[in-house]
Amino acid sequence: MILSQAYMKKGFTLIEILMVVVILGISAMVAIPMLGSGASMQMRSAANKIAADIEYAKSMAISRQQNYTVNFDMSNNSYQIQDSSGMVISDPMKSSDDFDVNFDEIPSLSAVSISAIDFDGESSITFDYLGSPYAGSGSSTPLIDGSDGITISAGDMDFEIIVEPVTGYVSIQ
Repeated sequence: MILSQAYMKKGFTLIEILMVVVILGISAMVAIPMLGSGASMQMRSAANKIAADIEYAKSMAISRQQNYTVNFDMSNNSYQIQDSSGMVISDPMKSSDDFDVNFDEIPSLSAVSISAIDFDGESSITFDYLGSPYAGSGSSTPLIDGSDGITISAGDMDFEIIVEPVTGYVSIQ
């Protein structure tokens, strides 16, 4: 009987309250970064997508031993990948669709816009059978400037996707 009375006390102990506060604090630390701006998440996603698609064009050029070109169109906020004959290739994720990316048509990337394109003065980049980048479509002029790439923006943020001369290494800054 004495034992059952001890369990009938009502209220919370100090340790129980502290544990709840610690759990809430950890949850807040995890949740607050996820509540960041949607534009910044869209920017990161778009930059990663562009970089991956440029890398895809480069790998297609190497594996198929022919030139592949990524054409950017700032006025339509889009880009596409073409083979050496100038035909838009099929999207590997949706084989029935052409590889034509338009940020305005992708709801999760609609805040992103292509704000600058500069591949030695051209709006496209071509990769040869070695994966070396060239300025322009079907060009024989290798990239020479180390700051060639695309600038995307959303809100007050800008990201730059850079393609290195000679190697074609793609980086996001």
